[in-house]
Amino acid sequence: MRHLPLLLLLPAVLLVRPQAAHACGGTFCDTGPTTMPVDQTGENILFIKDGPAVEAHIQIQYQGEAARFAWVIPLPGVPEFSVGSQLLFDELLRASVPQYGLTRTSDMCGDPASPFGAPRASSEAGGTGSSSSGGGQANNGPTVVLRETVGSFDVTVLEGGTAAQVLTWLADNNYAQLPGALAIIEQYKQENNLFAAVKLTGGAGVEEIHPLVLRYNFGFPCVPLRLTAVAATSNMGVRTFFLGSGRTVPRTYRHVEVNPYRIDWLNSGSNYREVVINAADDPASGGHGFVTEYAGFSDVIRTGAFRGFAWTDTTLGADPVDVIRELENQGILSCNLAVAVDGAATCGTSHPLLRGLLRDFLPAPAGLDEYTFWNNLGMYTDRIDQARWDADTFRAAYRSRILAPADHARDLVQQHPYLTRMLTFLSPDEMTVDPEFHERADLPQVQQVRTATVRTRCDGSQVLVMPDGRELELDSAGAAPVFGADMPWAEKVQDIPESGSITTLADNSSSINAKALEWNRTTAPDHHPAACGCHSSSNTELPWMALGLVALGALRRRRG
Repeated sequence: MRHLPLLLLLPAVLLVRPQAAHACGGTFCDTGPTTMPVDQTGENILFIKDGPAVEAHIQIQYQGEAARFAWVIPLPGVPEFSVGSQLLFDELLRASVPQYGLTRTSDMCGDPASPFGAPRASSEAGGTGSSSSGGGQANNGPTVVLRETVGSFDVTVLEGGTAAQVLTWLADNNYAQLPGALAIIEQYKQENNLFAAVKLTGGAGVEEIHPLVLRYNFGFPCVPLRLTAVAATSNMGVRTFFLGSGRTVPRTYRHVEVNPYRIDWLNSGSNYREVVINAADDPASGGHGFVTEYAGFSDVIRTGAFRGFAWTDTTLGADPVDVIRELENQGILSCNLAVAVDGAATCGTSHPLLRGLLRDFLPAPAGLDEYTFWNNLGMYTDRIDQARWDADTFRAAYRSRILAPADHARDLVQQHPYLTRMLTFLSPDEMTVDPEFHERADLPQVQQVRTATVRTRCDGSQVLVMPDGRELELDSAGAAPVFGADMPWAEKVQDIPESGSITTLADNSSSINAKALEWNRTTAPDHHPAACGCHSSSNTELPWMALGLVALGALRRRRG
């Protein structure tokens, strides 16, 4: 059986010439926990599989010069490229980010019937394009089989030639050489892959980078990591999302459940990244394990957030002055609220592609700031480039770049009732196997909100109660223990096939429970087994937390 990777995203900052310095090793970057609900400094991949059809939505977050942004994608055939929705990813991240919350209760040991024994109420909350084909190189070099503008991207698909000739074409077209790439490109050449080279169109800024969608008619969702290892950093975060009819699980990697005693519940799960890193490295996983962050209904995603309710192309007329006013009326442009920033006017937009669209059709004349131009277009009608302005083409571009991706994203979520979000962390020496995924719809959901309880007893002692009911005594200062290396990070490590019995490779529950019980008996021997028929009041703390994101995604197909 032979597997061919359908998509491989290379570190853009390392593939473009001249090479840009980047503190986190290219676009494959994970910044770890933050105090914000969603970490927007990374990359994400969303897969949708319907029978033989697969879509990969790739979100890229990049900081650097626009001229240095590009990536290369090995492909077994020519896919269908289209513009993706940035607002889909914004909402996808918000809807599924794990939350570690804490409820505090106090035992009331007086007479419940007495007014002095009534629960103490508390309401305070704490911490919380156009395309063409042909025109390629003859005579032993790669042939250009497709050239296409997709939103802000120029896409070129290459076929044929040797690995060295592919690299020569990339170098001749201003792509930098990635050390170690020749051998890996040769491997993909031996698997009969084509290569798509993707860059920003001329004049596009990094703020115009948007998700890119690739559609195929076959394949398993897969994240190819072999080439990523060339430029990856230690413990690089890999996060994947899946829309389907049921829960998705790893196919070629193991599934890992973290040890809840290792979570720092008292500090909003602030060590979550450390826990996942170590759990994924459990010996039974061989360094190849994914943790499920969320698995449940996709209706947690607010599809109305993908598109402003007033956005439409039908009211965009022929006069560019009126078009600007209409875009403002639709709420997608806010030049009427322009303010001076460093002496220059500015406009706000609600979509990353609108600025590029205006640049294409209403470019600012020489010597005039574009925001000043758009904000006062009625004063500069004699300076509008009539050769660039075409109302019908503008409406079509507005529809294809902004409205259609939003509508497609809405349809995908509405047609697929289940969302899965998974995470792992890998170092270069662990990137020896490409993770594939499949659905296993009979598995239970994984909740987004995980809430533990700190219970204060009548004698002042405190116990932390996990969401599954297990208890951990807190010391006299109200602190949880810091367990040593003998406390496992992973509770279970499993191989999960598409159907049939699940193979448990490691079940550390007995060891985990024994070490927790040992701590409990030492810390509060009088409370074991713990029992109290008391009443309690509560104060819930539901902070958000999020981790960094992943910079690549892929699909695979299987051949018998």
